[in-house]
Amino acid sequence: MELPKFILGDNTDFPTAIFVIHTDYPRFIINLEDDEVEWLEEFSPEDEKELENEMESLVQAATEFYDREVARYEE
Repeated sequence: MELPKFILGDNTDFPTAIFVIHTDYPRFIINLEDDEVEWLEEFSPEDEKELENEMESLVQAATEFYDREVARYEE
């Protein structure tokens, strides 16, 4: 089974948080409430530099996924 690229997460210990889990490399969980990212990978210094350039597009993709999912729930 192939996992979807993004998954919504919920946790009652964080009632206002909006978690989106990115399952492709680089794997991470982002809280869209404050854009805090928790990486699920370890990176070399070279990879970290490359991720700096990619991070903005990854956050944008996670936000677009969330917006699309919420719109579908409202239908």
